[in-house]
Amino acid sequence: MSIYSMNGQDHSAITIEFDNITLKEAILHLERSTDTFFYFEEEWLKNHTVSKKYDQTDLKTILKGILEKTNINFFIKGKKVILLFNNIIYQELPNSLFDEKKTLDNNTPIFQEEYISQATKQSKNLIAIGKQNTNTRNKTFTVSGYVKDSKTNVPIEEVSIFTVNRSIYTTSDSNGFYSIKLSYGFNQLETNLLGYRKTIQDMIVYNDGTFNLKIEENTETLDEVLIESKKGSNVKEVLMGTNQIEAESIKTIPLVLGERDILKVATTLPGIKTVGEGASGFNVRGGRADQNLILLDDAVLYNPSHFLGFFSAVNPFTTKNINIYKASIPIEYGGRLSSVFDIETKSDTPEKLSAEGSIGPITANLAGEIPIVKKKASVIVGVRATYSDYILKNLDEESLKNSEASFYDGIIKYNHKINTNNSLQGTFYYSKDKFSITSDSIFKYNNRLISLKWNRSFSEKSKANLILVNSEYKYEILYKANANLDFDFGYKLNESQAKLNFNYTLNNKHKFSYGLSSKLYTIDPGTIKPVGVNSDIKLQIIEREKGLESAFYFSDLYKATDKLLLEIGFRYSLYAALGKSTQNIYAANQPINENSIIEVKEYGNNEIIKTYGMPEYRISGRYLLGNEFSIKGSYNKTSQYIHLLSTNTTMSPTDIWKLSDRNIRPQQANQYSLGVFKNITNKNLEFSLEGYYKKMNDILDYKIGAELILNKNIETELLQGEGKAYGIEFLFKKTKGKLNGYFGYSYSRALIKLDSEIYQERVNNGKFFSANYDKPHDFSLVANYKLTKRYSISTNFTYQTGRPVTYPVGRYTIAGQEQVVYSDRNQYRIPDYYRLDIGINIEGNHKLKKLGHSFINISVYNVLGRNNPYSVFFVNDDQQIKAYKTSIFSIPIPTITYNFKF
Repeated sequence: MSIYSMNGQDHSAITIEFDNITLKEAILHLERSTDTFFYFEEEWLKNHTVSKKYDQTDLKTILKGILEKTNINFFIKGKKVILLFNNIIYQELPNSLFDEKKTLDNNTPIFQEEYISQATKQSKNLIAIGKQNTNTRNKTFTVSGYVKDSKTNVPIEEVSIFTVNRSIYTTSDSNGFYSIKLSYGFNQLETNLLGYRKTIQDMIVYNDGTFNLKIEENTETLDEVLIESKKGSNVKEVLMGTNQIEAESIKTIPLVLGERDILKVATTLPGIKTVGEGASGFNVRGGRADQNLILLDDAVLYNPSHFLGFFSAVNPFTTKNINIYKASIPIEYGGRLSSVFDIETKSDTPEKLSAEGSIGPITANLAGEIPIVKKKASVIVGVRATYSDYILKNLDEESLKNSEASFYDGIIKYNHKINTNNSLQGTFYYSKDKFSITSDSIFKYNNRLISLKWNRSFSEKSKANLILVNSEYKYEILYKANANLDFDFGYKLNESQAKLNFNYTLNNKHKFSYGLSSKLYTIDPGTIKPVGVNSDIKLQIIEREKGLESAFYFSDLYKATDKLLLEIGFRYSLYAALGKSTQNIYAANQPINENSIIEVKEYGNNEIIKTYGMPEYRISGRYLLGNEFSIKGSYNKTSQYIHLLSTNTTMSPTDIWKLSDRNIRPQQANQYSLGVFKNITNKNLEFSLEGYYKKMNDILDYKIGAELILNKNIETELLQGEGKAYGIEFLFKKTKGKLNGYFGYSYSRALIKLDSEIYQERVNNGKFFSANYDKPHDFSLVANYKLTKRYSISTNFTYQTGRPVTYPVGRYTIAGQEQVVYSDRNQYRIPDYYRLDIGINIEGNHKLKKLGHSFINISVYNVLGRNNPYSVFFVNDDQQIKAYKTSIFSIPIPTITYNFKF
C-alpha cells in the first residue's frame, strides 16, 4: 500500500492505494497519514479487505468507497471520524463521545428526529435494516431472511409475517425463507403461527437488507385444536382444494378401537370418501381409489391400510403432518389423476431423549426421538403391533377360534444437519399383515420403502433437493385345504425413483420451481406354484411388466399485485412400456378377445413397446377481496400410467396393478375449480366454499365376470371409458376456544360412461351411470368441548348417501333353467350410512418436572348402534333369490386407550 497526502489536515487532497489489505489496516493508515482520529469497534471490521486506488480524493469519498460493501456508515466532525455499525447516518453526536478514543455504544443510538418518534427511540427491540444514504427517502425496500425456532434453530415454514396494520404481509416458504417489501423508516413486523408465541419486531428500514426472525414455541396446551390449517393460508395462498392435518391435533377424535389414525380423519373432510366402513383406499372428488398418490417421506405407499382397511399403515406418533392436495396439485407431483396425500414424518432434532406411545384394546404403539449429535443429528424410531390373535382365540364363536389377524409396522428416520446449507434425511419403513378368517387360506401382504433426501441451499434465493426412493408392495396367498389343490400364490410391485427439485426466488414478484424426475416400475403380476408332493397345481408365472415414467416441470409463482397471485405450471411426462414382453395385436372394430388376435409380437429385454407423452398444466389464481377474504380458481390436467385392477367394490390386499402398454392407454383428467375463502381471525373462524368439475378419459372398468388373476391376456377383461365428476364442498372451522372443531358438507356426483360401437363392450347402453363410489350427500361434524384444562368431550358424526348397487329385477326360465334378470349397472343404492361416536379425554396433570405425561381416551364408536350395511348381495337359494346384507360394526364399540409421553 502507498499513500500520499498533500496536506495532512486537508481532507480534499488524498492520493492513496490499498492493495488487498484488511479494512482495519486501511483505516489505521488513513488515521496516521491524515491526522484524523477514527472511533470504531474492531469486531465490525473483521472479514473485510480493501483493494482500491484514489487520486487527489477527499476523505469522505474514500470512506464511502472502502465501506461500500459493509454495513458501516461514518460521521465526520472536524478531525474525528466515527464508524457506526448500526447503518444509520447521524446528523449530530454528543461531545462526550470525543473525550477519549472509545467505541460508540451501539445499544443507545441517536436517530434522526424527522424519521423516528420519541416513543420509538425508547424501544428495546429496535433494529436497523440496510445502509442509509441520502437518496433513500420515500422509497420501499426488501427485507428478507429466515424464520427459525429460537431453541432448535430449525427453519419454520408458513409463518405469517405482516405489518401491524396488516397492509403488507408474506409467509415463510418450506425452507423458512421470507421476503417482504417495507417502506422507508420505522416499521413494525408481527409474526403469527399456531403453536408459537406472537412476536412484534420494531425496525428502521434504510435500504434492502436481511434479518432472521426467531420465534419461540408456545408452551400452552393446544390439544383442543382438531385440524389446523396453516394460519391464514386458506385465504392468502394461491392453492385451493388443500388441507393439512397435524398428527398431534387428532388425538381427541373418537375412532374405531381407539386407534389414532390420520388417514381416517382425512375422510371426514369434504371431497374425500370411502365406499364403506373399514374400506381401504379413498375416493377424492369422484376419482377411483388408484388415482391417489400416497407418499410417506416422498416414497409411494401402495397399500396405506392394516387389518383389511380398519387401521392406517402410518404410525401416528412418528408422523408430523399430512398435506392433501385435491385441486391445485403442485407441479412436482405427477402420475395420479385425483389427489396427493403427502405424509411427512417428524424431522426435529431434539436435545434429549423422548418417547411416547399408546396401549389400546388390540394394538400397542411406541415411538422415540434419539439425539445423536446435539442440534445436528437425530434418529426417530417407531414400532406398532397388534395382539388381536389373542382376542380371536378367546372368542366363543367356534368358527373364529382358528382365525388369525395380525399386523406390525416399523419406521426409522435419520435427520442430519450437515451445516447451514446442507441437510440429509433418510427413512426406512416396513409393514406386514397376516390374516386367515378361514382355516384353509393364509393371506400376507407387506409394504417396504426407503427414502433419501438431500437439501441444499445455494443462497437465500436458490435452493434444491435431491430425492432417491424405492418402494415395494407384495402379497402372498397360501392355500392348504385339499392336498390335490394346495398352492402358493405371490405378487410383487417395485418402483425406484430419482427426483431433482429446484426453487429460485428471482425477486418479490417471481418465485420459480422446476425440476425433473424418472421412475422405473417393475411388476411381477403373479406366480402360482404347488405346495406339497400331492398337489396337482402346475407352476405358472405371468410375464413381468416394466415401465419407465419420466418428467420435467416448471412453475412460476407470480405476484402480479398485492391482491392478485398466480401460479402457472407446465409438466411434460413421458412414459415407455418396456420389454421383455409378449403383446397381442387385435383386429380393429371387433371385440377384444382371444378370437380377434391377429398378431403376437415379441419384445426383447428393455425394448420399447409403446411410448406415451402427455403435457400437463397446473394453473391457480387468488384474488384478495380483503385481508381475510379471497376468491380462487384453478385448472389441473393430469395423467396416470399405472392402473389398479379389482373387481371388488373397495381396494383389497389382493388387487393387482397394471402398467399401460399397447392395449391399455394411460388415464387422463381435466379439473376446473372455483372457490371463495373467508376468515374471521378474532373469532378463530374459517369458511370455504369450493366447486369443481372433472372430466376423465380412458378410466378402467371391467366386463361382467372378469378374471383378473393369472390372466395372460388381461386386456380382454377390461373396458376403458370416460368419466365425469362434479360437486360443491363447504367447510366451516373453529380452530380455538373451549368449543372447537369443524363441519363439512359436500354434494358430489361420480359418473362413468362405457360406450363402444361393439355391443359386447357397451354398458348401460353407452350412457353415463353412477360409479361404485358415487355418494352424493356427505356430512361430517367433528367437535371438541374442553370442560377444564384436563377434561374434554369429543364427538364425531357422519352421514353419507348409500353407494350404488345392482339389484335383480326379475327372472325367466330357459331350457329348464331359471335365470335372473339384473337391473342396469349401479341403478339402485344400499341404505344410507350414518354414525355417531363420542369420546371423553383425560389429560394427566401438567407439572413440568414430571418424568412422564399421560392421556386417556374413553370412547364409544357407533353410539347409536346403527346397523350400517357394508354391502348387499343376492343368493339363489332353493329356487328363490334371497337378499343378504353385511355390516361391519352393528353395535356400539367401547374403547379405552392409554397414551403416555416422557
